[in-house]
Amino acid sequence: MTTPLPITLDDVRDAAARLKGVAHRTPVLRSRTLDALVGAEVHLKCENFQRVGAFKFRGAYNAASRLTPGQLARGIATYSSGNHAQAVALAARELGTTAVIVMPEDAPRSKRAATEGYGAEIVTYDRYTGDRVAIAEALAADRGLTLVPPYEHPHVMAGQGTAALELIEEAGELDLLLAPVGGGGLIAGSATAAKGLRPGVRVVGVEPETGDDTLRSLEAGRRVEIPVPHTIADGQALSTPGELTFEVNRRLVDGIALVSDDEIRAAMRFAFERMKIVMEPSGATPLAALLSGRAGPPPRRIGVIVSGGNIDAGRFAELCGGAD
Repeated sequence: MTTPLPITLDDVRDAAARLKGVAHRTPVLRSRTLDALVGAEVHLKCENFQRVGAFKFRGAYNAASRLTPGQLARGIATYSSGNHAQAVALAARELGTTAVIVMPEDAPRSKRAATEGYGAEIVTYDRYTGDRVAIAEALAADRGLTLVPPYEHPHVMAGQGTAALELIEEAGELDLLLAPVGGGGLIAGSATAAKGLRPGVRVVGVEPETGDDTLRSLEAGRRVEIPVPHTIADGQALSTPGELTFEVNRRLVDGIALVSDDEIRAAMRFAFERMKIVMEPSGATPLAALLSGRAGPPPRRIGVIVSGGNIDAGRFAELCGGAD
């Protein structure tokens, strides 16, 4: 007997109702140039226009808003390299509580500054030697805080899935859905929404070449751990998939495409020069897979989730400002 998955399409729909009027309903953009290059009809769900500049606000708010008054009075905590940190910080502010965030010392300065700007307290660690989950769990236990993890939570996954739900509501039926994969919450929620609405859609996740923990895990049939990857896609620099997210993704995700840092840079430049939108490296990986052909032969209608645009001007210029 198949074990029920931790989230369903109804959970995603419930999250969408909770987020209405709180999260932005982000635009779905088209480009004739992109369609011509790919040979398909491409719909970009631009979560770089979401509150905090990334999809993470959806899951953070959906989870935090369900806490009891007592839990909210004590405060919440999480661990994140940047986007979920900002999302939890903003959700805490919206809900009238406080947040403590465990962030790596080398997190992008712009993401740390934004997190602090929302009023959160930052606790740093070394991502290559420290265990962020253990640090956050110990801190939460010591202070009586409730942990809202970046992806290992049904309400977080369901909240993230609302991006795909909105995309399909606006674009109509899709043959292929591409989304970046870090801990796996976005693609777990997206696959739940997409497959629930159209079982025949193909769902493909995209990872940086050096951070292929989900691909290796799916191939092995179990969660595999790799060394913390070095990649410009800092939001995808994880060593192993989440436990809950992996259970969803092993059953609903059809494949994983890998992209190089150079292909990510090329996608960021294309989006900026031809579509006038800014993507952070992690947010550009699905477009990189499409432009490079790594996602395979394109079907007729493709949806792409651009997960975020949180990158400062100096870093963007460093990555994209060179000659062709």
